[in-house]
Amino acid sequence: MAEIDLLRALPKTKRNIQKRAEAKDPAVIAIAKQYGEMYWDGPREYGYGGYRYDGRWRPVARDIIAHFGLAPGMRVLDVGCGKGFLVKDLMIECPGLEGFGIDISLYALMHCEPEVIGRLHLGTAEKLPFPDRSFDCVLSLNTIHNFARARAITAMQEIERLSGGRAFVQVDSYRTPEQKEIFESWVLTAEFHDYPEGWVKLFAEAGYTGDYYWTIIE
Repeated sequence: MAEIDLLRALPKTKRNIQKRAEAKDPAVIAIAKQYGEMYWDGPREYGYGGYRYDGRWRPVARDIIAHFGLAPGMRVLDVGCGKGFLVKDLMIECPGLEGFGIDISLYALMHCEPEVIGRLHLGTAEKLPFPDRSFDCVLSLNTIHNFARARAITAMQEIERLSGGRAFVQVDSYRTPEQKEIFESWVLTAEFHDYPEGWVKLFAEAGYTGDYYWTIIE
């Protein structure tokens, strides 16, 4: 289990923290947590503000492929895959790699990229519908924090079960009280969040042996 930044090549997103904080209310949060059209492609205060493919995940895919030594014929699963952009880019960067994804958002799956049609499944990280160690690598980026702590542990146990530790998980976190304050003014869907040491404790409780890193809003 190691801390490693596999998303370092991803462009930094410009966030209007003050505008999001002013717009947050229980109704907005409730709509965001439906993970429907408003979350993905509605106004920014509800989520992504329009989530469209632009190839930005390709360098990330290259780093993931290199880190795990992925090769044609191997199987990789993206837990919380959204519209499948990373799944697509993994297969572009490693032709012959078998990429798959799973997400709870029917809207995201219905608006996926053509290259991943049939490769994305509707389901939850708490009960991944695949046999033990059925993937050579399992990824989960900015998803596990959307569960309450006990459910997050279950999801991490599922990732470990499928991957045998060949996995990478990235979650929301913060290293300082100031970063925590910024995070709490921005976040819409996270149910559990903590400093890195709190997350590492959770990973250990789940028996997770894969790699991990943090999404920190500054």
